Amino acid sequence: MKTTVKWGGKMAFSGITPSGHEIHMDAAAEAGGENTGPRPTELLLHAVAGCTAIDIVSILKKMRLNLTALSIDIEGSRAEEHPKRFTDIHIHYSLEGDLPEEKAARAIKLSKDTYCSVSNSLNAEIKISYEINGKMGSQGI
Repeated sequence: MKTTVKWGGKMAFSGITPSGHEIHMDAAAEAGGENTGPRPTELLLHAVAGCTAIDIVSILKKMRLNLTALSIDIEGSRAEEHPKRFTDIHIHYSLEGDLPEEKAARAIKLSKDTYCSVSNSLNAEIKISYEINGKMGSQGI
């Protein structure tokens, strides 16, 4: 999977996802932006919630259970110092339907431990390369 994000001026950025959807991001005014889009950290929380939501619906469907509604509240706590990474993420699921508690809990656990590639990528090793004006950088980052 590959995508490109381009600067749109001030603190605004946009890109087209591999599936063809346009994403806009921006910073708050106090950080030099114009608040024309969500912050990348907000998108990260949405990505975790969306990933686990897709898993839960799919797993419960495979269990042949009747889910009638699903809502996810997600809250992230961030470090005070840079890089101000998320230190804790809490996910609260609200499920409705004819769902035995043990089966719903199993679906949530399967998403958390096995299937949600977004939350399980939060501890990925990130390799960085760069180029300036078409020339590859040589610094070991």
